[in-house]
Amino acid sequence: MSAQTTLPGPTRDHLEWPFFDIEHREFARNVDDFAKSAALRDIDHADVDGACRKLVRTLGDAGLLRAAVATGTPDAMPVDSRLVCIARETLAWHDGLADFAFAMQGLGSGAIGLAGDASIKAMVLPKIRAGKWLAAFALSEKDAGSDVAAMACAARIDGDHYLLDGEKTWISNGGIADVYTVFARTGEAPGTRGISAFVVFADDPGFSVAERIEVIAPHPLATIRFESCRIPASRRLGSPGEGFKIAMRTLDVFRASVAAAAVGFARRALDESVVHAKARPMFGGALADLQLTQATLGDMATGIDAAALLTYRAAWRRDVQKLPTTREAAMAKMTATETAQQVIDRAVQLFGGRGVRRGEITEKLYREIRALRIYEGATEVQKLIVARELLKAN
Repeated sequence: MSAQTTLPGPTRDHLEWPFFDIEHREFARNVDDFAKSAALRDIDHADVDGACRKLVRTLGDAGLLRAAVATGTPDAMPVDSRLVCIARETLAWHDGLADFAFAMQGLGSGAIGLAGDASIKAMVLPKIRAGKWLAAFALSEKDAGSDVAAMACAARIDGDHYLLDGEKTWISNGGIADVYTVFARTGEAPGTRGISAFVVFADDPGFSVAERIEVIAPHPLATIRFESCRIPASRRLGSPGEGFKIAMRTLDVFRASVAAAAVGFARRALDESVVHAKARPMFGGALADLQLTQATLGDMATGIDAAALLTYRAAWRRDVQKLPTTREAAMAKMTATETAQQVIDRAVQLFGGRGVRRGEITEKLYREIRALRIYEGATEVQKLIVARELLKAN
């Protein structure tokens, strides 16, 4: 979707909530200013690969990737979750691909920031923060999406190297990333306890792109393949068998930000709906005069605030209380993405025939939101996570 809009920009009333301080409010203004700038308007969205490369570079040049990518210095909290969420909510309101480009730099490098040694951090993270390298997170497989324990991609020791064999699919930035965080079975124990994490570069021998994947909201996705892909053992992240824990810690950091992106999409749908309802003639008045319209707008606004409260509660708990947020992030992700789907669907309905016309903002939002209910853990998985954490605590 284009960053150009007749609307002034996303509302910031919620930034006065006690979850935030001056730094967060100023950062939100900076992201909004960036999203309105020529740097974003000049992006050619018809060329998805080129657009993502350019977006990442412009985000790096603007200094915004510093919010999503760790510095590489020892730090138990490599990123401020609230800043990541604010960036994603704001960018999603303006442009879905800009949100994607920002988020993947964080997710793709998150495990390196959490578990990489000093040398791999120093080699990789500054380039990702600057937007010079694109990053990717390679966990999912054809038969191992929600069920990570079914992973088949394997890595075996060969001297001071590992040899990787297998495939990963649904990989965001697949085919255009410079560096991939890859999870593979190393066999230390059954199930998830026998998985390790590795850093793989796009030019490593034995790495290839098997297939590019097209989806309803154009983003760079691919299936990637490893055929005796030889990488130094020094590029393993953490200890052998710790890969699943590293993956889950990474997702815990960034899962709340998926909720924030959903909130951004939903806010844009509501803002557009209010403007449309006021301007659309209907039965001698305006669409906004009808009580059914007002009830719909009331439901939309209330759902968005509820989702935003859950989202920023999770981020605040991680940043300020330094507490685990597995349950809170799952609640936020589940609620925000499902709510956003409902809000955007209602916006399409309010727009009538115009709502489903290709190129209209509501049509673009409808395509953007659908994937968020699946990636980084489908809604059904989030429900299981919440229940598991609840049963564990009682």
